[in-house]
Amino acid sequence: MTDASPQAPRRPGEQVLTALGLGAPDLDPADASPHAFPGGGRWRTEIPSCEGPEALAVVLKEASRLDVPIHRISQGSGVWMLTDAEITEMVEATGERDIELCLFTGPRGTWDIGGSVRTDSHGAGLRARGHDAVAGCVEDAVRATELGVRCLLVADEGVLWTLHRARAAGLLPADTTLKVSALAGPVNPASFAVCERLGADSVNVPSDLTLAHVTEIRRVSAAPMDMYIEAPDDLGGYVRMYEVAELIRRGAPLYLKFGLAKAPGIYPYGHQLRELTLATAKERVRRGRLALDLLARHGADGEMAPLGSRLPGELRRFEISS
Repeated sequence: MTDASPQAPRRPGEQVLTALGLGAPDLDPADASPHAFPGGGRWRTEIPSCEGPEALAVVLKEASRLDVPIHRISQGSGVWMLTDAEITEMVEATGERDIELCLFTGPRGTWDIGGSVRTDSHGAGLRARGHDAVAGCVEDAVRATELGVRCLLVADEGVLWTLHRARAAGLLPADTTLKVSALAGPVNPASFAVCERLGADSVNVPSDLTLAHVTEIRRVSAAPMDMYIEAPDDLGGYVRMYEVAELIRRGAPLYLKFGLAKAPGIYPYGHQLRELTLATAKERVRRGRLALDLLARHGADGEMAPLGSRLPGELRRFEISS
């Protein structure tokens, strides 16, 4: 990661509040992240929950209409919910625009027959239960990369370590990136650092982390961080648009994820959810435009990473024994 010394942007309502004697305390320079993406830039964008070629076409069209730059488009239902033809179509469409395509891997605990995730404690969560679930995730990873996908979403630390080892051994393409899902995101610096060392190239942290929590993470890891600027309801429904500039200042390198609250869940996607999926895909792009407009209004939109950039830079890993 390269060092960066960003200028503080204007904070919301700053001039009026200062004139009224209600100005906020000065920002602490020690809170600023010293990290950036390789090649420059402190933030990238992501449109999540793009469930198939038709939704992807809607996202690309709306992004062009609203002039929303996109670095990554991700899908949440899983590789196994797409045909080879659908994956190929998505790879080609994103490749033409130099956008990274990220697909979710395999079975997860919320969908299988295990009962613990349905108890009050939600035990086991999204983890891959047993050898066969891990094998399904690996199968998805192999199939997706053979079809040209170069970013895989993971929700289990064992799967993450397995895919990282496979990548290191040449069993997956060396330029494959691994992204930890928001559904399993770490909530403290130690767990974030463990994700990095297990092979994560970007880590989605929960959207309820405070600004102080973000700073704490940045003091131990330079791995790219992903955060929903607007989180789906099942992840809390938080809307943090006015905090984007400060999230970038503290959390860079940061992926701004434009999710959508007050919308029904669409995983696992099927054509019975077609109209809802297309409508929400379009609105996620519009939410992105709103967040980017706020960044511009506050003078904090000048540090975006170049479009087409996708690699995370040099990260720290656990040693892989032979």
